[in-house]
Amino acid sequence: MGCGAVRALPLIRMSGPDRYDDTADDHERFEAELLAQDRDARSPSTADLDDETARQLVRELLDAGTVTPVVDQRLLVHEPSDTAFESMQQLAVFHTGWTAARDASDGDE
Repeated sequence: MGCGAVRALPLIRMSGPDRYDDTADDHERFEAELLAQDRDARSPSTADLDDETARQLVRELLDAGTVTPVVDQRLLVHEPSDTAFESMQQLAVFHTGWTAARDASDGDE
């Protein structure tokens, strides 16, 4: 090639859509994510149950007769499920989940 000559480059054409740029299923993934977020929003979160909130819930359960203390064994018995706990935190988390499960089964009927 001489001075000032321009070299021609081959033209590359894509034969079809790039598989990584395919957005055909994006709406389905987005809808599934929204449904999961809605389901999570309806479910109570036990991860956010701090010690003070757990103590308050257990006090309310004791006042309502839902929980019975067994003083000599240092246990709290959840009467509706007949389950014993050594920790107020565990009892509060259990009761929150138990209530949510019971409410969900009542809503299905």
